[in-house]
Amino acid sequence: MPDTFRAKSWQHFKELAYSKNPKCVVYVIAQSVPARDHTGLKLILPVQGAQYIFTDTAKGDTMRRTGIPVRTDKKGSRFLTDEDVKRFLRTELQIKNLQIFSYWTA
Repeated sequence: MPDTFRAKSWQHFKELAYSKNPKCVVYVIAQSVPARDHTGLKLILPVQGAQYIFTDTAKGDTMRRTGIPVRTDKKGSRFLTDEDVKRFLRTELQIKNLQIFSYWTA
């Protein structure tokens, strides 16, 4: 089983991604019940012998550490979209042939 390490900041996670040159990044969008009260994001960087994890939580209309927008539906429930997460990762991690997977589709 690989060792697990926590990235302390988005910048640290980004630096790890460039230095480790991963084939993919996996993300998990977490919604608490009720969803309007908590939205979380976990990014996982799987590399040979280790995995690096970065977590982020919502603050207002954006994620606290990455700035990814938090959407609100007609009922007031807050959520992240796969498209927003993928767009952010592609923009920030310009690594050739990097694949981005949701935990549910990995």
